Amino acid sequence: MIEAVVFDLDGVLIDSEPVWEQVRRQVVAEHGGHWAAGAQQRLMGMSTGEWAQYLSRDLGVGLPPETIAAMVIDQMKARYAEHVPFMPGAVAAVRRLAVTGRLGRPPQRCAAVEDSANGLRSAAAAGLRVIAVPHPRYPPGADALSLATLVLPSLTELTTGAVAQLAGESRSGD
Repeated sequence: MIEAVVFDLDGVLIDSEPVWEQVRRQVVAEHGGHWAAGAQQRLMGMSTGEWAQYLSRDLGVGLPPETIAAMVIDQMKARYAEHVPFMPGAVAAVRRLAVTGRLGRPPQRCAAVEDSANGLRSAAAAGLRVIAVPHPRYPPGADALSLATLVLPSLTELTTGAVAQLAGESRSGD
């Protein structure tokens, strides 16, 4: 039985990947770096330390990773202060699946909703049932998608019934 659903934030609930890409591209361009083909795919799912080092070392931004991270995060805060770009169906999906008092459950009783290759791999490695909701503009590779128990085209299809089916249960009505 699935007792908890864990949502990734970036790319699942908030359409942040285009904003992250714009901000990072701007920092790279303004500080002498070069944006490499496939850079956005590589950046998705990296920690702050990892992507800041990647921009510094691999994309040629002539600043320390800590400085790059602070610049990008400040610009992201400014963008989100203006507008938070929720993914279609995000608010309704969270409301449909909202249950309190469910933290601290074993991984095999939890499902993770992810969009990126790194996120899918991480959730599967942690022992959670994986629900993939790939971002249409930044889809993960087939190898990462194969780790998902369920692949949905959007959060609109993420219902209590879909989650129940992960554990072999079926509930009527949503």
